[in-house]
Amino acid sequence: MSLDRIAQVLRQRLRAIPMTQERLREAAGISKQTLTHVLGGRTDYRLTTLLAVADKLGFELVLVPKGAAEAVQPGATASAPAVKSRVQAALDDATQPSAGKDAA
Repeated sequence: MSLDRIAQVLRQRLRAIPMTQERLREAAGISKQTLTHVLGGRTDYRLTTLLAVADKLGFELVLVPKGAAEAVQPGATASAPAVKSRVQAALDDATQPSAGKDAA
């Protein structure tokens, strides 16, 4: 992933949440110029800076093998599994009234 792509993901997240650049800068403990560099995607910066900005935007930096990275979309949110687990199926069965039971 390039600095430009990282910056694009961070900018999208910043627009999606109710936070100003000033508030992000203060929360991350970085200067205005540093945040400009991070969000601009053109200037290299320290890993600790990326970690601070990502954290304040609700991201977690995760390293995955390149082959697995294709399956992970930046900014994607977890969705419900397509197939119910045995536990979920049992919970669903336990909470749904049975049509075959006689009313007392």
